[in-house]
Amino acid sequence: MASAVEIDAMRRALQLARRGPRGLNPQVGAVILSPAGEVLAEGFHRGAGTPHAEVDALSRLAPGAARGATAVVTLEPCNHTGRTGPCALALIEAQVARVVHAIDDPTANAAGGADRLRAAGIDVEAGVEADAADALIRDWTHLQRTGRPHVTVKWAQSLDGRAAADDGSSQWITGPAARRDVHERRARADGIVAGTGTVRADDPALTARAADGTLLDAQPRPVVIGESEIAADAAVRRHPLAPLFYATHDLHAVLADLAEQGVQRVFVEGGPTLASAFVREGLADELLVYVAPVLLGGSRLALGDLGVPTIDGARRLDVASLQTLGDDLLIVAVPRPSGPAAGTHPNRGEA
Repeated sequence: MASAVEIDAMRRALQLARRGPRGLNPQVGAVILSPAGEVLAEGFHRGAGTPHAEVDALSRLAPGAARGATAVVTLEPCNHTGRTGPCALALIEAQVARVVHAIDDPTANAAGGADRLRAAGIDVEAGVEADAADALIRDWTHLQRTGRPHVTVKWAQSLDGRAAADDGSSQWITGPAARRDVHERRARADGIVAGTGTVRADDPALTARAADGTLLDAQPRPVVIGESEIAADAAVRRHPLAPLFYATHDLHAVLADLAEQGVQRVFVEGGPTLASAFVREGLADELLVYVAPVLLGGSRLALGDLGVPTIDGARRLDVASLQTLGDDLLIVAVPRPSGPAAGTHPNRGEA
């Protein structure tokens, strides 16, 4: 069982991990403890091509200084050679006595570091602060399992399921508390996605903004999907980050390309046609539904065709949370698995 000192070191390693960039590689932190429990060195992964966290920490020690030490690391030491060598081998060569890691490496080619360490006679313990470590790199682990970013599909609707009045007006169905929640969630995404129909009709900026309209520090990359032409003076073209335009309706291809660019979390903002397509294709990992206590009637539904011909084909969901935001209700739901588990993406990262 991990000691109190090792648990504290893992919490410190998680702090260090957050310093690293999000992208093709996971955020990982490491702390090296002496046999007496003193911190000898710290490290974290700084991006593709740079030393992994364990090696970064070991590099700060004199040769032989890690002999008999304990390495505390947020992700299982890798067991493959990419741009850098296996971290498990580096720890073996450093002659550490014990390795404590939070979560196992989910990738096909990098996993197995713990077994390699045990085979070398090193004591290994897994699962320390696992929930916190999983939360930190959940988007990355999703990318490794599926080969695509995690997709959140959001829409706002009236109580009777309409996204707009019959004349097309929709600002604002929900109140300021709900809109503030949306912008905070946008800021946590890597990319924000809208269809060309919505961009042409509403001219959204696709930014993350504070209540006073100022831009938040973190901004998602704007992504526009569809074959319609976007005006040269469209608000999205003035986004702080250069927008990505995909003249296609192939959502799988779009997500694959975004994954190659290191995008791990996608926020689908609109409109109903695009939201329906993501759900219909089984690409929605999380649904955010903001429900306002208003009735609109009419034909402008929040979702369109989902490919559900009978009740037996209904897309079943699990409600993760319910929250009131002013007068509005936020429902967070996740689709229930309906088929074989997705395959594992092969790479721990580029490094």
